[in-house]
Amino acid sequence: MTPQSTFMIVATVRDAEMENLRTLLASMNKGVGQADPDNALVSFGHFDRLHVARFVIIEANTASDITAYGLTPYPWQASLAFLGDCDGDSGAFLAQLADQAGPGLIKIFSLCESFAGEESRLLAWMKAHQLQPAANYVNWIGRTVIQVHEEAALHRTLTLYLQQIADNTGRKNSRALRQQLLSHIEMEKHAGGLSLTPSAPTPCGWEIRNLLHKIGIPLLLLLLSPLFLLAAPILALRLRMLERSDPEIVIRARRQHISELSIQEDRYVSNQFNVFGDVKPGLFRLLLLKFLLLLLDYASRHVYKRGFLTRVRTIHFARWVLMDDNRRIFFASNYDGSQESYMDDFINKVGWGLNLVFSNGVAYPSTRWLVKEGAHHEQKFKQTLRRHQLPSEVWYKAYPDLTAYELSRNSRIRQGVENRQSSDSEIREWLNLI
Repeated sequence: MTPQSTFMIVATVRDAEMENLRTLLASMNKGVGQADPDNALVSFGHFDRLHVARFVIIEANTASDITAYGLTPYPWQASLAFLGDCDGDSGAFLAQLADQAGPGLIKIFSLCESFAGEESRLLAWMKAHQLQPAANYVNWIGRTVIQVHEEAALHRTLTLYLQQIADNTGRKNSRALRQQLLSHIEMEKHAGGLSLTPSAPTPCGWEIRNLLHKIGIPLLLLLLSPLFLLAAPILALRLRMLERSDPEIVIRARRQHISELSIQEDRYVSNQFNVFGDVKPGLFRLLLLKFLLLLLDYASRHVYKRGFLTRVRTIHFARWVLMDDNRRIFFASNYDGSQESYMDDFINKVGWGLNLVFSNGVAYPSTRWLVKEGAHHEQKFKQTLRRHQLPSEVWYKAYPDLTAYELSRNSRIRQGVENRQSSDSEIREWLNLI
């Protein structure tokens, strides 16, 4: 199995270069915000390990909200973020990026502060400006870009051939249909028209680290549980006091802002999503947020690693990143369907989970005991998220026409090819996937 990893390079944009940067990034697109895979600056399509990537200009559009707490807005200079998710080690992928897309990246990063434009130092500079997520989610750990494309080709081949043979063979003759399909696949593989690359061995270092993480976090929590039990009443009381005193901030997003966001959406079956805002002030909120992100990251790595984030199955990749000395948080995701359905999915299926993390952000609808209310104030929640949302200047997905459901279906079809079914009902179930 080849595990996935993530990268996020962040650098402050020079004030005088903002418009030049937007123009340069726009030249990478074939549509509004949609990357041309073969663009001259960073040819995303040439990297067969890259699932998704984007360039985002992170601006603190809602910084003034913190004044509701009697604080002066934290200073923030607009920053460029280059982030993505890839197969294998992110360090090795960045080295490949620097080698194959160095000139284009230099043109982009030269408009940022602290970058001198030296090609020999590009990789070191990118690594020095990396931010690690506090929590990260991968829809299916181990599913590579190559696997996605090969399984999509397998599905197309089987679909076309099934249409050709179904009438002559008989649609109810499931065993004969399967045998003909399997024979056709073998012939296609022999002719070079189809390939099903075996999974690579899981890197030993990753396996060890993952096992230590899987065992270590619960063990640490178990050791600290007596302290948590003793402190629980005080912590619960403190939480409720803060929830009662949190100011209610309900502001509609500007029409121009909504227009800038919506013009990028629903171009393909999947969309991108970026949210940036302040963490509620105080040590209690920060420690609570960090603890909950730790649990979220654990669940994403060891529990929700096969197509589902709780009951939501439309997310391909997501990350939560603390920034600006933990005073701000950035969230980015890649999801299927419309923005409205994405929000509804969360509200209806896992509103309590949204509350756990996002209720520690300024302007989030008020919660009760952390998990109640909050996102269930539907309109307030949607308005808040929309106000904090940022457009992607450039967004790339290696398989733009495939949903997470289709990726799962294609993998099940492949399993049926490689592991033969024994009963007629299992054969019919496999044929129905095609």
